[in-house]
Amino acid sequence: MPMTATATAPAAAQITALQQVHEYPAVSVLLSTTPAAQLGHADALRLDALAGRAIDRLRTELQPAAAAPAVRRLRVLVDRARRGPATQALALYASASTDALIRLPIAVRDRAVVDPTFATRDLVRALHRTPRHLVLALNAGHARLFDAAGDTLLPALTTAFPLTAVRAGTRSRGRADRPARTTGGDDTDFYRRVDAALGTYLRLHPAPLVLVGSEHATAAFRRISTNCARLAGTVDGNLTHAGRQLLVTRISTVLDAYLHRRQQEALTLIDQRASAGRVASGMPAAWLAARTARPEVLAVDESLYYPARLSDDGDTLIPAHDVDHPDVIDDAVDELIELVLTRGGWIAFTNPGALDHHHGVALATRY
Repeated sequence: MPMTATATAPAAAQITALQQVHEYPAVSVLLSTTPAAQLGHADALRLDALAGRAIDRLRTELQPAAAAPAVRRLRVLVDRARRGPATQALALYASASTDALIRLPIAVRDRAVVDPTFATRDLVRALHRTPRHLVLALNAGHARLFDAAGDTLLPALTTAFPLTAVRAGTRSRGRADRPARTTGGDDTDFYRRVDAALGTYLRLHPAPLVLVGSEHATAAFRRISTNCARLAGTVDGNLTHAGRQLLVTRISTVLDAYLHRRQQEALTLIDQRASAGRVASGMPAAWLAARTARPEVLAVDESLYYPARLSDDGDTLIPAHDVDHPDVIDDAVDELIELVLTRGGWIAFTNPGALDHHHGVALATRY
């Protein structure tokens, strides 16, 4: 059976780099695909149609010389996408100075966007739906640390792990390929060493944490740990030497529950801030608040799209229906997400309908 590609959420640095591109035209093509070793024929035809729509628009709006660089980059990306593997979705970005082809682990709304900026909301959504996380697998004698995102699980880039308990009556550097035999009884010293090494790594690479181990081991570790503030959950079982695919499968359930809690956390926070008069509801109000106040959290219905025009001063969003007009932002939600992230807020995507009483979007602001 042919292997399908493994998709991971785009790196935050990659998203930031794409969000910093401000030049017209910036072409974004997004397409849901069927996972396979190579892009399927039907998906390839849909990709060609979307790219062709964007190219036709460029030729209508711009002189040939002005459109040529973005068109040339877009065609190269389409060719690469046709010859490469497919995951849940493709995102193609092309401008005069920038190009990127990203395979996503989530489905998207098919569209071709021509704007002064790239359409990155699906990248942000993928980052939040398949967040980077750390996995600490441990027992009383051995601990391994993994850096993970989506279906990818790799050993953390640190010499501190794997970490092994010191054998009774021997001297050890604390590392070995196999777990040591301990004297039993109190494992606190070993767990403190693990926690110290974990804390050092987290300070440089902050992320949610998943603990993997027996109920006894994870409970003992949590009692002494100072690094479980962002604990996404635990996986029960002595899996310090388990295969990566088994770990990924077990961890995915924990992450799904964590993401659900994150959505609830955002909705609870929105309700609390609303009672204090610190929530802007709906796109126009949220846009103005994001520009004039300090954003804390932006909650967005993941199905919300909002074509709009901007006022001359940039403070007012005006809904638009002529999406293909050069003056219209294809999806102002993209722009709002970018603005909130730039100004230090965090983003939560919610299930369709969860924010209906806020017209699909709510921005909580700090004091």
